[in-house]
Amino acid sequence: MKGWKNPLLLVFGIGVSNIGNWIYFVAINLLVLKLTGSAAAIAGLFIIRPLAILVTNTWAGTVIDRINKRKLMIYIDLIRGLLIGAIPFFTSMVPIYIIMFLTNVAGAFFAPTSETYIAKLVPPEKRKRFNSIFSFTTSGAMLLGPSVSGILIMYGSLDTSIYINSVTFFLCAIAISLLPDVDKEHTDGQVRERITMRMIMNDWKSVYEFGKTAAGFMLVFLIFQFITLISFALDSQEVTFIQQVVGLSEKNYGLLVSLTGAGYVAGSFTVSALANRLSVRMLIGMGSFLSVTGYLLLYISSSATVSLAVIGFIIVGFFSPFSFTGYTTFFQNNVPLGLMGRFSSAFGFFQAIFQIILTLLLGYLAEIIELQIVTIAFSGIGIILAVFLFTVVFLQSKQNLFVIDSKTELSEKG
Repeated sequence: MKGWKNPLLLVFGIGVSNIGNWIYFVAINLLVLKLTGSAAAIAGLFIIRPLAILVTNTWAGTVIDRINKRKLMIYIDLIRGLLIGAIPFFTSMVPIYIIMFLTNVAGAFFAPTSETYIAKLVPPEKRKRFNSIFSFTTSGAMLLGPSVSGILIMYGSLDTSIYINSVTFFLCAIAISLLPDVDKEHTDGQVRERITMRMIMNDWKSVYEFGKTAAGFMLVFLIFQFITLISFALDSQEVTFIQQVVGLSEKNYGLLVSLTGAGYVAGSFTVSALANRLSVRMLIGMGSFLSVTGYLLLYISSSATVSLAVIGFIIVGFFSPFSFTGYTTFFQNNVPLGLMGRFSSAFGFFQAIFQIILTLLLGYLAEIIELQIVTIAFSGIGIILAVFLFTVVFLQSKQNLFVIDSKTELSEKG
């Protein structure tokens, strides 16, 4: 494990805050329901994040690529910790929504900043293994967080769960403060430029110019993003489908979600164990295809074929870490470090728009046609895109997009 101290410290810091996020997720939904008794108020919680991304990501990348990444992540975590810790002091929804919006604005900065920092901190030959470990930590948080939240709510209070989430951000900030400053040599003594509209426009132009010169990368990137967006849209109808079509209770739905989490943990562990043996293109191609296949199995199920739904949930959970690890490594190896923040923010903006459109479109079509027909159709489109992605990935296997595989294997085996 030589040379893994700093990457594992980063995984620990972000992993702790992820557990806190899941604890908070359960608590904030129950808190809003307790304060308002309104399903619409809870639905509003799911709109806040994409709105924050739309407001922020047009210019966030300009800031991220020009300032110290480590310091920015520390400040973001401190701000989020303070904001979340203030929620229990309010009993009106307006200040709570404002706090959540501001928290998500900070979060919109954290994701692309951490992507760039990770790419700088972790050398290319270690990225595949790091991403598989990171995926395992994420899946563990997804399982552990809600369970801890349930215990805290049962024996404590909603406020306690929220305070704990606040503390996890401070712990993450402490962990990041112990990491090396990967931007130090570039930022020391440098005069900071004032952010202007011209600078933002030039940065968007830089992203566009990179896209034109990296056609192979952009093709794989865009196909994968569309598959991910379709999966998000299908997720929005999951609970409705399970209850109305498959006919399972809320308790049994919770069991299915737990199976997905368990599958995710198992998949993450498998990827971590086989990271040296699985190529990036195999992880992206196979992971994407089998994940979408899991959605198709879920949505062709019915009350008479509940087992298909169970298998679908497990497959989605197990193979998602494969596609996540492959895609993340692929992204880190192909986007220039100096452009990574701007690239992530720019496309995060469009992803938020398309996520809202696809989710609303699926919901609308489900109302005027039939839920199962529409979800099967969306799953089918996802399958077609996954087959296309698999084909493209292997057709481009001799190009520089995936040349890192051979270097990684030689370095890790040596």
